[in-house]
Amino acid sequence: MHMTDAHRDRLKDLLTWRRDIRHFRTDPLPEGTLDRLREAMDSAPSVGNARPWRVLRVLDPVLRTRVRENFALQNAAAAKGYAAEDRAAYEKLKLAGLNEAPEHLAIFTETAPAEGRGLGRQTMPQTLEQSTAMAIHALWLMARACNIGVGMVSIVDPDGIERLFESPKTWRFTAYLCIGRPGFDDDTPLLHRTGWQENTATLWQNR
Repeated sequence: MHMTDAHRDRLKDLLTWRRDIRHFRTDPLPEGTLDRLREAMDSAPSVGNARPWRVLRVLDPVLRTRVRENFALQNAAAAKGYAAEDRAAYEKLKLAGLNEAPEHLAIFTETAPAEGRGLGRQTMPQTLEQSTAMAIHALWLMARACNIGVGMVSIVDPDGIERLFESPKTWRFTAYLCIGRPGFDDDTPLLHRTGWQENTATLWQNR
């Protein structure tokens, strides 16, 4: 398929408007949305075609409550690591949409998949987790194309999440995603808008 300027413009729009969403509406996703997101992950590249991502759709209210408790504990600990002024600013930030988002996905990486027979990861086993990250990004772009928001909750204890979901020993926790309709549209990153951190240019050098 030959790509045109129109394709490139649309992709640029998706990349520009792909935001880490923390403000969600609580109404359910449109019918078929999760299928589209799964199909987007299916299209992602992976080392040796190992496809190591493992996705758990979290529906159990008890599990969701335990994840929120994990986040609250880790978030409070993180706040203590800042000096007074930064701590006050940190505590004002909304850093997760766990209470509002209608869909939660816990995503793990299988670190010893039979698929791929080890191709491409003998010297760099981290390519398995990199593959999962690319699958998540594919999901994220498709979600934006469907006018759906995604927020990654990184302020959790990975070991605690693995215990909570009783994941196999070879699974490594990679990401916890909140998914739903955005509470509002904004092409400016939250941390930029609140004054915490502006975007910086990619370091790109010739050697």
